Amino acid sequence: MSDPPGSVRGVDRTFQVDLRGIVDLLSHHLYASPRVYVRELLQNAVDAITARRTADPGAPAAIRIDTPDITGDGTLRVHDTGVGLTEEQVHQFLATIGRSSKRDDLGFARHDFLGQFGIGLLSCFLVADEIRVLTRAEGGPAVLWRGHADGRYSVQTEDQHRAEVGTSVTLVPRRDAEEWLRRPTVVELASLYGSMLPFRVEVAGVPVSGDGLPWHNRERLSEYCREVFGFVPFDVIDLKVPESGLTGVAFVLPTPANPAARAGHRVYLKRMLLAEGAEGVLPPWAFFARCVIDTSELRPTASREALYEDSLLEATREALGDQLRGWLMKLAGRSPRRLGEFLDVHHLGVKALAMHDDEMLRLVERWWPMETNAGRMTLADFRAQHGLIRYSAQLDEFRQIGAVAAAQGMALVNAGYIYDTEIIERLPQVEPGALIERVEPGDLSTAFDVLEPDVELAKRPFVQLAQRALDRLGCEVVLRAFDPAGVPAMYLTSRSATFAAELRATRERVDDVWADVLDALARTDEQDRSQLVLNYRNPLVRRVTEIPDPDLVRLAVEGLYGQALLLGHHPLRPADAALLNGSFLGLLNKAVGHEE
Repeated sequence: MSDPPGSVRGVDRTFQVDLRGIVDLLSHHLYASPRVYVRELLQNAVDAITARRTADPGAPAAIRIDTPDITGDGTLRVHDTGVGLTEEQVHQFLATIGRSSKRDDLGFARHDFLGQFGIGLLSCFLVADEIRVLTRAEGGPAVLWRGHADGRYSVQTEDQHRAEVGTSVTLVPRRDAEEWLRRPTVVELASLYGSMLPFRVEVAGVPVSGDGLPWHNRERLSEYCREVFGFVPFDVIDLKVPESGLTGVAFVLPTPANPAARAGHRVYLKRMLLAEGAEGVLPPWAFFARCVIDTSELRPTASREALYEDSLLEATREALGDQLRGWLMKLAGRSPRRLGEFLDVHHLGVKALAMHDDEMLRLVERWWPMETNAGRMTLADFRAQHGLIRYSAQLDEFRQIGAVAAAQGMALVNAGYIYDTEIIERLPQVEPGALIERVEPGDLSTAFDVLEPDVELAKRPFVQLAQRALDRLGCEVVLRAFDPAGVPAMYLTSRSATFAAELRATRERVDDVWADVLDALARTDEQDRSQLVLNYRNPLVRRVTEIPDPDLVRLAVEGLYGQALLLGHHPLRPADAALLNGSFLGLLNKAVGHEE
């Protein structure tokens, strides 16, 4: 592309890199801890051995780490029997920040290697002031590269060939980082990251690798889960996704898990530990499981401490979810008692899955007992006994009307717990014959018996007097007959009535402009009013309806209103509390009589 007319071509310059700034960036923003330097050294060694064995399958495969107590000079040295580098490759790969990796230039397949970003050696500056790399490729001289934290480096060739092909990396520690290079720390970190590597790894002469994949030893899996995650699993589920080269196991938690907590999983990349607490491996609904997996195809993030979110990881997550779901279905078919034990602990996860999975919805309907006013039973049993699934969508509503509904012969499901309402409302989509009906407290009055016409006519003056007592509270008084007879009154409301009551209460606290707006929203017809249903089968209520003293009737109705609120677990407004207090004192005053 030519320069614009009249412009003067500038002089090309090279970016100046502040290596100390880069190291600070790595330590504070890319890597979670300086301990990753051990992983990066192991990773480079494994890649070098893999590269050499690709061309020579019989080449030695060993990694040796000598800690300062072995080297005797305070340094740490890592030696591998890998492919080694030529002098040209040393300049290319060790002194150029940002190159992808040596594997592309050496002509090897990308998936054979762990490293992908060419900054692994740079992470050693988190703990070292100087890095020395002594390396020899097949048929070439030994090359010594020295790098310093301030950005300087030098390269020189040795006059004599080294006896062995491979690489030795020596770290000269920073004054504040000696602890990271000492034997106990290095043994712990090398064991953590490299215990499953297929090559021999030694730290100060002590082997730390060779454990192999833990799921190959089924007898020890429970103990392994306890060591890694701190619990003995309820069950162990085999995992395998060939597309992502994934194998592993999922451990089912024996105790309830918090659905909001992020589950951490242990992930290995080609047997090298990638992350101890990787998130997003399993679907969100599978918060009842923790997994350990090894993968060869999923991509790590730049820090190599998590998995890169791409289409392959998404497909893998879905496949793992299918395998967990398959385990649940097998459990239902082979061991219903065991499934019941699992649901007692982890029903939230299964119900969350049932929100969008038809098979899981059928499993929940068949196996998960819900609370009803006829005892705990599954939705399948409830449908078989009652046909229509009547349900209350709120826990408080069920507590208010459950017992009275049962007395009227109305079976009712408590769908006030998380996901239950959604599950019931989704059931007809997978079971066309399923009939459902949502019941609100206000609907219960339709199940009560009306009085005989002559009784209702005779009690009309009482109802009118009672209504005047509660008009200011926006409550309608109704006289009905219902079971159990021991309940004198019920306070019934609906969503529309609650909304209307809130509008009226808010209107009293706002200015005239907003009051006019609320008046436009408010509806004033009777169906928007709560109801106090007085039970004519109750002996006390019948006696109250016959009281000739209007003042005493008012106090009695106010007292029944307050009791109905309390028994129904309804919140008390200030006006309700004042009325309850006033009725109590008024009735007490009537009982003791006036002073002479």
